[in-house]
Amino acid sequence: MIGDRKNVFKVDKVLIVLYILLVGFGWGNIFSSSLSGNIGSIFNLNELYGKQIIFILLSSVLILITLSIEAKFYERFASIFYFISIISLIGLFIFGKTVNGSTSWYGLGSFTIQPSEFAKVATSLAVAKFISDLQTNIKLINHQVKLLVIIFLPATLIILQNDTGSTLVYLAFFFVLFREGIPKIYLYTISLIFLLVVSTIKFSLSTTFLFSFVILFLNYIRTKKKRNSLLKHIGILFIAVTLSTSINYFYNNVIKQHQKNRISLWLRLENNPEEIEKMKRTILYNLNESEKAISSGGWIGKGYLEGTRTIGKFVPEQQTDYIFSTVGEEWGFIGSSFIVILFILLLLRILHLSELQKNQFSRVYGYSVASILFFHFLVNIGMVMGLVPTIGIPLPFFSYGGSSLWAFTILLFIFIKLDSNKLNEW
Repeated sequence: MIGDRKNVFKVDKVLIVLYILLVGFGWGNIFSSSLSGNIGSIFNLNELYGKQIIFILLSSVLILITLSIEAKFYERFASIFYFISIISLIGLFIFGKTVNGSTSWYGLGSFTIQPSEFAKVATSLAVAKFISDLQTNIKLINHQVKLLVIIFLPATLIILQNDTGSTLVYLAFFFVLFREGIPKIYLYTISLIFLLVVSTIKFSLSTTFLFSFVILFLNYIRTKKKRNSLLKHIGILFIAVTLSTSINYFYNNVIKQHQKNRISLWLRLENNPEEIEKMKRTILYNLNESEKAISSGGWIGKGYLEGTRTIGKFVPEQQTDYIFSTVGEEWGFIGSSFIVILFILLLLRILHLSELQKNQFSRVYGYSVASILFFHFLVNIGMVMGLVPTIGIPLPFFSYGGSSLWAFTILLFIFIKLDSNKLNEW
């Protein structure tokens, strides 16, 4: 379904410019971090920056195709896209290629593709399709359950492939659900579980129980000691204790040691400074070197292609998950702030345009795009700076990789197409 050619380029120019800037700066930093020896052709396929150029050129083709298709096509066939993505994720259990411990790739010779990246696009379309359906009432329990199945089915398949980072991205869809009016009890429940997890691991099971008891007792007093309120508070306390016990068991007996080490460093469970430094040097070597690279950049950085830690290849995976450390070392605080501002402007623009959509499908999809990009942006930069646990997800439009760049490009430009019939200026 090809749209009117006159409308193919009738798109929001602000989003296009921000996209080009992010992809351009991303390639520049990939070039810097992957450079080895003399500078040759930028199309040298033996180098990562040469491959990334090809990925970018192919992205341009994807952009033209995405914008050439009628906007209604994405809404009409959203369920088909979702079904195909689920099949592609299931197929990994049979035909998948294991890379860095995760069976998340299809391999065709030297070429690999990661379907979990494209599953985010398909899930965004499916969520938007379901919520915008006239028969859907997000206030109803059975509709909420269906929504959660749509979101967590691909997430479950991905976690079974040992790709924790890509799985956690699906939590971003809760931002969309809250915007569309899902009951706040879900927000309270998620917040409670998060606090219980942190408290149980950081302090102890008994401390968490005591803390929960005090909070609920004070709230019971506030409700004037009503009988039905007492039963409700006892029930909540029982659930809290059960969850804390499960969390304690899961942390001590289920998760792997390297995951424990990451959580331990994040929550500062180890009080001995020497032991913490030892963990950084050994178990969390990537993070330790990333932090050193960023801090060495100072205010204005060492200059493009002048980052000593980047040139020396001190930071493993610097072209992918740790690409922002290159920005910090070579461009400093000022350059890093500029990149952060570009991402913030991109997110704000998407949210602004989403609110102006007359079609609910377009609005929900726009919020899905913003939520996914925000989650990647926040976690990746927080991870590189040691503010959140290391889980390994790419920085949108910036990190090396064809699958992530193509998926993020399609994700964004489908929204640009949906918005293309109704441009609005800031």
